[in-house]
Amino acid sequence: MLDDSFPTYRMHSAAEDALQTTLFYTYNGSDPLRAYTLQRPAPASSANQYALALFDAHHQSVIYGEVLVKPEWQQPTLSAAEIRNQNGSPPNVPITPDSFSVLLYNPDQNIVVKRNAGGWNRADSWGFEMPERTFKLPSVSKLDQETGSNDVSDLSPKIMFHWKRDGRLNRDMTCYMSGKIAGGKKSKEPDITVAMYRSHKQGDAVCIYEPNMARVEVEDRKGLEVVLLLSAVVVRDLHFAPRQNPFNVSGAAPAPRRGSRPLAPSPNDPTLVSGALADTPSPGPTHTPPARPSPASNAAKQAEIDAETRRLQAMVAEEERQRRARLAREEEEKTRRMLQQEEDARRRQKQAEIDAETERLRRQYGVPAPRPTQSPPLPQRPFGTTTTAMSGALGGGGGGWYGPPVVNNLQPPPPPRPNSVGPGPSTQQQNGRNNLSPYSGPSGARVSALSFFGGGKTDEEKRKKMKKKQSVHF
Repeated sequence: MLDDSFPTYRMHSAAEDALQTTLFYTYNGSDPLRAYTLQRPAPASSANQYALALFDAHHQSVIYGEVLVKPEWQQPTLSAAEIRNQNGSPPNVPITPDSFSVLLYNPDQNIVVKRNAGGWNRADSWGFEMPERTFKLPSVSKLDQETGSNDVSDLSPKIMFHWKRDGRLNRDMTCYMSGKIAGGKKSKEPDITVAMYRSHKQGDAVCIYEPNMARVEVEDRKGLEVVLLLSAVVVRDLHFAPRQNPFNVSGAAPAPRRGSRPLAPSPNDPTLVSGALADTPSPGPTHTPPARPSPASNAAKQAEIDAETRRLQAMVAEEERQRRARLAREEEEKTRRMLQQEEDARRRQKQAEIDAETERLRRQYGVPAPRPTQSPPLPQRPFGTTTTAMSGALGGGGGGWYGPPVVNNLQPPPPPRPNSVGPGPSTQQQNGRNNLSPYSGPSGARVSALSFFGGGKTDEEKRKKMKKKQSVHF
């Protein structure tokens, strides 16, 4: 879709005259105005050649440029039955040449457009060169004024352009400025869009990409515009959508000479300047072959064209399928990596929260931090010799547990025993052993025995009892 804000030329063919096409100019959404007229000569006056000229829409005597293309001729490869149908002399087949010339007037220039064949991964392109300076410089010299030639030297700086096809199955093209030639040396630059050609059902259109025209250092802007219009139409007619009999072949062409190729037409060729659009017919073939080609040859050509079209469509479909499969695999791999990264981040965050909570509880209840080096395992104790703390850890009073005790760092340590209850067994043993107990005296021992046991043991028996415990302890 073209932008209406750019200078655009839309082609409209009149129904009453198929040889004439009017170009309507629109700019920034303005109403269409008649700017140029594309004129083709009558088939009778331009046999065995393709001719096209660009005239002014209001003054038909003003011509801006024209194109004349003469085809190459090749002997077709036919079967024996087809040769018999052709009476033993099959006609030569026209072959579209790889280059053509656009002739400009006032000043006269010959712009050669060459075709660069593409491959399986690149499209075809058609390149041409425009000189930077075209017009003669003002001079006070009479010799310069009398010399009417305006030839451009081969060493003068030139700007390189090329039309590039946007796709294999459409007729859209884009013209780029690709570099510069100075002193016979080419300097490649990044492609800059200059013009766009779009094919529509209601009529084709050529759009000039105005924002980049300030970077095009061509003095003859009108000549560049004419070359863009004529070259786009010629490429369309001869390569994209061949017209019915574009070379106006009315009979067999002369046999080609071996080892020879047609030369580019010269600007001074009278046939190119006046004969292409004149009423006088050009020199035709020396003998008159059958007027119509055989139906068998047409059917064979059509079958080859259909087979090639199907092959290209299948190739494009396969490339599109592979591209979609590759994109799907890349998207799936990217999603899997993202999910894995999110899972790892979630796991690290959860582990960090557990470590933080463990550290908080350890500091709260005074549990020492684990040592970084792993200690050797403790030896297993015999059955029934576990301490009170070990047996209490499993909720049992006896033995039956082998290995080190299970210590729960998250359980708070038991509170200290109040002093009102009295010292524990170990404290009593230690006090009895060191004779530091407040009940070590006779009265204290008697009061303790009476209060706890209710008996009337003597002090001597109490002392013997305590000494016996001390000997058992050791």
